[in-house]
Amino acid sequence: MDRFLESTYLLTVITTKCFLQMKKVLLFAAPLLMLAFTYQTKTKVIFFGDSITQAGVNPGGYIKRIDSMALQQGKAGYEFIGAGIGGNKIYDLYLRMEEDVLAKSPNIVVIYIGVNDVWHKSSSGTGTDADKFAKFYQAIIDKLKAKNIKVILCTPAVIGEKADGSNQQDGDLTEYSKIIRGLAQKNALPLVDFRKAFMDYNLNNNSANKDRGILTTDRVHLNEKGNQMVADEIWKAIQAL
Repeated sequence: MDRFLESTYLLTVITTKCFLQMKKVLLFAAPLLMLAFTYQTKTKVIFFGDSITQAGVNPGGYIKRIDSMALQQGKAGYEFIGAGIGGNKIYDLYLRMEEDVLAKSPNIVVIYIGVNDVWHKSSSGTGTDADKFAKFYQAIIDKLKAKNIKVILCTPAVIGEKADGSNQQDGDLTEYSKIIRGLAQKNALPLVDFRKAFMDYNLNNNSANKDRGILTTDRVHLNEKGNQMVADEIWKAIQAL
């Protein structure tokens, strides 16, 4: 009987110690598990574009501003990733989308491209013809939709901010923006029309008809006001999805 009681006592002690150890492990692991669950459930947004988007991840850039606005509004359930490379055109995006976008399994992709496709036609003769621009753009959309990724399209804003329509590339920018609007309609996708927004803003705020300094630093890349405008409009589109 004494041996039975002794065995029972030892078993109780061992069980109690195991329980306490398990409790410690669970208490230690629980926050890590919660953190992992929170991270995995975040909505991942990739911004896919050229140097305008590349600069967007810098302090004051439009991607950084979107991140700050989301946190300020108590909407921390997003992860914002910049995938912009200077000089990129639509076919560059197509060629690198597997590694820079699809491999990261995003929930949302914001496509902001077109300036170099137009600009480089005159600056270096390496732009993109309108028909090829449309085909490559549609091919990117098809790949994203095949993965059930939500897509937001953006028109290119400006190459020069003169409000009287005398910027050299105004005609091509209008044409390529029209192509993107058509793709948005054809594929039932949300559109952020920066071409219209920037032109409207310049009409109302560029009475001196300057070619830069209103929403851009150098006719193309965004200044503080430009970054905020882009951030505001894209953030609205993201929340509307």
